[in-house]
Amino acid sequence: MSTNEPVSLVAGGFAGLGEFAQHVRDMIQVAAQQQWPRMVWSDVNFEDWPLREKAVVYALNAWAGPGRQLIMLAKRYNQVPLLHPRFAQWRGTWSHLVDCRVVKHLDDSEIPSAMLGPEWFIHRRDMARSVGICSQEVRSRIELTELLEECRRQSSPGFPATTLGL
Repeated sequence: MSTNEPVSLVAGGFAGLGEFAQHVRDMIQVAAQQQWPRMVWSDVNFEDWPLREKAVVYALNAWAGPGRQLIMLAKRYNQVPLLHPRFAQWRGTWSHLVDCRVVKHLDDSEIPSAMLGPEWFIHRRDMARSVGICSQEVRSRIELTELLEECRRQSSPGFPATTLGL
């Protein structure tokens, strides 16, 4: 995955972690290519997202810039630095673009696993089998946007960019 090679997003269903991860990679790459101003990511803990990959962080570097915003919603971030050290370092570098929020009021099963861009979204509806859709369909995107916005409104700051120690 390199930002020099154009990637197109493909609408439709997916099943399995491999397909989900590929959709996440592709969406980040398209965000970089098209310089999307905003993305929203949501997951219980982001453990099975491909954020540890060098190519994903490379694409995020290509995306990052003035006027960009990434909102992350999660129940827990405790495993992110351990499982995704490249991403955790990127998050520290670009902390002014990344707003990490903790959603405490929902159970794990109620936290959407989704990625939302200006026109595209990925929504993993069955976490156990990693089944979901990637689409541009307007009504579903609006419903997902409203759900994620409600989660954001009821969240608090989390996953600090730096860890202060003694």
